[in-house]
Amino acid sequence: MRSKKITFQNATGYTLAARLELPANSHPHAYAIFAHVFTGSKNLSASRHISRSLTLSGIAVLRFDFTGLGDSEGNFADTNFTSNVEDLLAAARYLEEHYLAPSILVGHSLGGAAVIFAASQLFSVRAVATIGAPSEPEHVSHLLQDSITTIEQRGKATVNIGGRVFTIKKQFLDDLKSKNMFDLLRGLRKAILVMHSPQDRVVEIENAAQIYQAAYHPKSFVSLDGADHMLTNKQDAMYVGKTVSSWVSRYVEWPERERLKSDKQVVARLDTSAGFTTEIMADRHSLIADEPESVGGNDFGPDPYELLASALAACTVMTLKMYARRKKWALKEVKVHINHMKTYIQDCVDCEKSSSKIDYFDNCLEFEGDLDDTQIARLLEIAKRCPVHRTLHSEVRIETQLLENH
Repeated sequence: MRSKKITFQNATGYTLAARLELPANSHPHAYAIFAHVFTGSKNLSASRHISRSLTLSGIAVLRFDFTGLGDSEGNFADTNFTSNVEDLLAAARYLEEHYLAPSILVGHSLGGAAVIFAASQLFSVRAVATIGAPSEPEHVSHLLQDSITTIEQRGKATVNIGGRVFTIKKQFLDDLKSKNMFDLLRGLRKAILVMHSPQDRVVEIENAAQIYQAAYHPKSFVSLDGADHMLTNKQDAMYVGKTVSSWVSRYVEWPERERLKSDKQVVARLDTSAGFTTEIMADRHSLIADEPESVGGNDFGPDPYELLASALAACTVMTLKMYARRKKWALKEVKVHINHMKTYIQDCVDCEKSSSKIDYFDNCLEFEGDLDDTQIARLLEIAKRCPVHRTLHSEVRIETQLLENH
């Protein structure tokens, strides 16, 4: 996963802190915005684990701190549910201006209610996922029960939420009361996934039933059985991310690319607009090669020499396993650690000139099993006889020609 710290301005001019997480080995298929829990932040463990699962499926995720929370500017006491929705709209504008308009919104707890309201105003959004969301934003006021009278009478009160102190003003409560999610859901007409734990003691499971009942199809419900409201268990949060990734593929268009075909064993394709990111089809297997960002690549895959070293490493361990199996030796596992002493970019400073440089492969073997010294010595000898090792030591002829039909 690649991650970028970014900032953007909301409608009132405050700078909001965010993190954009990108897939590690490809350009994003789609962009999503994640809305955190009430009084939470973008750095909560659940937020991070859910985002991680989404990026593994090729989805970029923008998660940010609402106004007055985390690293974002502003005074939390002056915010409300409406301002949270406006912050989401500002995040969507940032993505549209700098990357691609978001097609997915994911919200946790009150953030789940906020993404429903934001989705109604964002044409680009195709799918909305909620996690432990209240069916009415006003539900969050139950966290303030002991202070509501004070807030109503004095206009504000200091409350303790999750071990932290916040100032809540009367305008916050009034804003919550003014929101009607049911009317909005009936007209949303976007795919919605409702996820909730039957054991949620903060937002009861009945809220999920009410959201699901009010929404139009396509709608889905997934029970997060055994999970707590905050998804403090990493496995629960990862499950949420994986489920959202799988579900959303039915509603968000994934770009299709023509499959590489060739009558040769290997074919590679490089779109010049993609830097050095190269698609490879080896028989029926897809691979990605690339260069580091330091030389203009995207670092989505190994560079050509790393692929060459990988071929040597793979061939070595396969050869050793076959030999040990034939000899019935107790070799349980073999590892090969390889360093190549040159870099691809240095080798191609002037590719038209022949080079007399010698390539060095530092090849270190590691064995696990009940082996004596004689067996280990023999395995070290056999490692030098693997087919790729022999090829690298042999004279190699490469003929380059243009395909006649191109």
